[in-house]
Amino acid sequence: MDPATSFASLGDPTRIRILRLIRDSADGRALVGRLAEALELRQPTVSHHVKVLHDDGIVVREPEGRRVWYWIADEHADRVDALLGGGLEPARQPDLERIARDLSLRFRGVFSPETVHATVLESCRLLVGSSRSPVLASRTATFAATRLEALSHEIAHAPAVPTVLFVCVQNAGRSQIAAGILRQLAGDRVAVRTAGSEPASDVRHSIAAALEEIGVSLGGEFPKPLTDEVVRAADVVVTMGCGDACPVYAGRRYLDWDLDDPVGKSPERIRAIRDDIEVRVRGLLVELFPERSSDPAR
Repeated sequence: MDPATSFASLGDPTRIRILRLIRDSADGRALVGRLAEALELRQPTVSHHVKVLHDDGIVVREPEGRRVWYWIADEHADRVDALLGGGLEPARQPDLERIARDLSLRFRGVFSPETVHATVLESCRLLVGSSRSPVLASRTATFAATRLEALSHEIAHAPAVPTVLFVCVQNAGRSQIAAGILRQLAGDRVAVRTAGSEPASDVRHSIAAALEEIGVSLGGEFPKPLTDEVVRAADVVVTMGCGDACPVYAGRRYLDWDLDDPVGKSPERIRAIRDDIEVRVRGLLVELFPERSSDPAR
């Protein structure tokens, strides 16, 4: 669908400017009063335009005391970005041959160059289906390396550390929150991976903001498709609302965390989901390292 014609309300240039101000704000949200100041317009005029955007479902509102915050609805963030433009140069075609050569050197003695090359090509194809990222080349290299590491893990049959795989539908919310918190708490004592049954194009801004509040970085993470080798390489697979999409293999421990999807939720609700996930992650750490159960984060 052409993003310029997705919503009738976006035909007004003032509304486009409002969306740009909201998207480019420090925390991805704005007050009508501040929008009016930035646009040099009367507040009732801006309120009218914001109401139209809200009625069309493009922006979400949340009262906070006597103030009302507005931010772009997560489910429409990709369309809005496409309409506004990100100010980036168009993505160039990834140099897959170069990526394959580099990874062949990294995995020399483990996989043949032909296996590495095939994995790189397939990884790029899988990512293209879900992402329009201008950094497709580096994401392809990272995704291919992750898959090859998972395969080598399976071949070795002797993992040095436990591997935990978090899976949700879009790999842009719940699974990224859980992975970020587990990396923060466990460090290199746990190998952490994520995947999505229907991955989004990028991690939601609201998710990154909720993690940043508690000092947790995404660390360059991005949504990745669910593949067999990452499931087979995991010791623990935690699913979060992806239904039967995750394949089941003997010898893996499967957990299903019944969590609300944070997409489209208010910042307060996202924080509550984040905190619920943290409690579950800390509990999982206790189970993985019972000898440290008195303080699993140490």
